[in-house]
Amino acid sequence: MATTALEVDVTIVGGGMVGASLAVALQGSGVRVMLIESVPFESGAQQSFDARTTALGNASQRIYAALGVWEGVAGAAQPIRSIHVSEAGRFGFARLEAREQGIEAFGYVIANRVLGAALWQRLARADAQLLLRVPARIDHIEPGAEAVAFTVQGEAGASETVRTRLIVAADGAQSLVRSAAGIAASVEDYDQVAVVTTVAADQPHGARAYERFTPSGPLAVLPLHDGTLAVIWARTPADARTLLALQEADYLAELQAAFGWRAGRFVRAGARGSYPLRLTRAATAVAQRTVLIGNAAQALHPVAGQGFNLGLRDAAMLAELIVAEPAAAGDPAQLQRFADWRAGDRAGVTRFTDSLVKLFGDPRPGVGLLRSLGLLAFDLAPPAKSALARVSAGFAGPIPRLARGLPVRHV
Repeated sequence: MATTALEVDVTIVGGGMVGASLAVALQGSGVRVMLIESVPFESGAQQSFDARTTALGNASQRIYAALGVWEGVAGAAQPIRSIHVSEAGRFGFARLEAREQGIEAFGYVIANRVLGAALWQRLARADAQLLLRVPARIDHIEPGAEAVAFTVQGEAGASETVRTRLIVAADGAQSLVRSAAGIAASVEDYDQVAVVTTVAADQPHGARAYERFTPSGPLAVLPLHDGTLAVIWARTPADARTLLALQEADYLAELQAAFGWRAGRFVRAGARGSYPLRLTRAATAVAQRTVLIGNAAQALHPVAGQGFNLGLRDAAMLAELIVAEPAAAGDPAQLQRFADWRAGDRAGVTRFTDSLVKLFGDPRPGVGLLRSLGLLAFDLAPPAKSALARVSAGFAGPIPRLARGLPVRHV
């Protein structure tokens, strides 16, 4: 006897921050959504909501405010009111002040677990139009002209057959959905590993974020709402192993030597973690009844803190298109519109991030001097600072309604 397939409009594979945000944006739209995530939110193995932090740009903050999520996390979000950029061993530096740009902050630093909890609290109380499959994994994906068929493998061997008009790959840089759709992806290994931790200093951080380029890799130090600092340091794999194995005092000494004293003396460090740094780019954002968002489409180096913000704009624009024309979910014309509208932003942010990594990693004679002169010129050029302050709204193409603080649908 044949098994009847469960029919849904949109299936989101991946319940990390980008996938969960898309599911929240589609709530109440009348669209029947299935969200599939292999690891429960509260599990320590859930990498999307681990101890790392995320720097949300102002457009991302507006997205969460429009979705009603921000009010639940604002108290744990630290505004970035100034940014200091420098290169170790060089004279050039650049400073940006939010007040000089007429804005309250350049963005907000928030713990992934805090944001993840707020998103999943919203999803847990969603109406019957949202079907949660957690923990579960997707299998036997078969894209077709009218729908994508697949099976969901749940706990204790439970299995169900599903047909969806649109499948959304939000399942990360190693996306299974992307592979099933036949979309190729290029991977460039930066030969770097990010070593992340939280440190305390002997002076207040003053809501200032630092980006310091060192010979061993970029080093970001970000303010946190509890007065501590998040540290993201890109090192070679061998250096990263050494850093991870150091005693706390030795790690703090090495960090101090590379960063300097602008943030004061580092006096305490939390547990350290790490993850490899690669640039992953999908050949296309869409295929038959399939669309890629977030790291499934492009996984970036964290040097400029733009990867998640870019993925969130993917989710916001996709939600806007689906809600505007629910009956067209997954249709080629709608998917092509999404791809066209997001192409400029994706290409611009990817190029900007990749260029920064390579520019400050270039050891050729004379290049360091040019970098220092460039930083000084930037520090003296208000138009350049204003342009950089607007990066969080996107590099090109339409700005999603949510990123402008508007509801996802026209009313």
